[in-house]
Amino acid sequence: MAVASPAPRRRAPLRVLGTTALMTVLCTCVIAPPVLADPKPTIKKLEKELAALQKESDKLIEDYYHGRRAHQKAERAVKTARERLAEAQEVFDRQATELRAMAVSQYMTGGSENVALLTGVEDRGSLIRRLALTHHLIQEQHATLSGFAQVRDRHQQARREAESREEELADSVEDLEGRRKKAEKTIEKIKDKIDQLHEAPGRRADGTFVPQLPDGPDNITPRMRLVRNLIEKRFGVPHGIGCYRAINDGGEHPLGRACDFMLSRGGAFPSPAEVRRGQEIAEWAVKNARRLGIMYVIYRQRIWHVRRGGWRVMTDRGGTTANHYDHPHISVY
Repeated sequence: MAVASPAPRRRAPLRVLGTTALMTVLCTCVIAPPVLADPKPTIKKLEKELAALQKESDKLIEDYYHGRRAHQKAERAVKTARERLAEAQEVFDRQATELRAMAVSQYMTGGSENVALLTGVEDRGSLIRRLALTHHLIQEQHATLSGFAQVRDRHQQARREAESREEELADSVEDLEGRRKKAEKTIEKIKDKIDQLHEAPGRRADGTFVPQLPDGPDNITPRMRLVRNLIEKRFGVPHGIGCYRAINDGGEHPLGRACDFMLSRGGAFPSPAEVRRGQEIAEWAVKNARRLGIMYVIYRQRIWHVRRGGWRVMTDRGGTTANHYDHPHISVY
């Protein structure tokens, strides 16, 4: 009987190992779990995040309040230091003028006095009086010089104090501005979380919206009511909100699907602060349009439509209100 060659026996384990490795790779590929998208945050989770942000905001507002107090204190200190500096400057200037006048007088009279003292032209009594007067002038000059030195030192101290207070004030202003921005950023996060707790009713799986009928005493749809309430809560709108009106002008107002968020009354042009409020409302509506079912926004003679995107200029309708300069208009599906 022939003896089997050793070569096949050596290769066989290699083939087994190769098959085992291949099966391991195949099994790994089969049982590897699919990568799933992050689940949508639940209302409970958002409420928890909102509570944490509210707590952080309250702490920042408290810090901002204390920062304002420190800023006001620094302002008062700077004012006091500047007043002291002004007073010291006035005394300094007056004393410097007197000192210069005394120096000029001494220079003008000093020569003749010395000649008289050296030549002995005057009698003994006159000489004694002259010496006494000279001694008195020397003492007076010394006192004046000492007083001037004190005034000079107080002036320099007041200047250093004023400069120091001004540096403190600058630091206080910078710190206060940083706290304000941080508080505002946190408050915006809170507002965004509040918005995310709400979604427009009647949304289909494909992202479109089911038509709604107006209801309630305000004669607007539930979708429009949600948008109105969110804007009113977030932005205030002190000049009123007009939604339903019976006049059929071809728009969404008679259908209960539009609201005007007024920035002034009586057709007056709004203040700069109210113009900014209107811009913020319009930007918020664009940002949340697809989630809340907002169809288009009109503000300052421009229109933004969710299907077209971007702002387009509208034709001139002949007035502040007609051209939507005193209010943003929002229509929903």
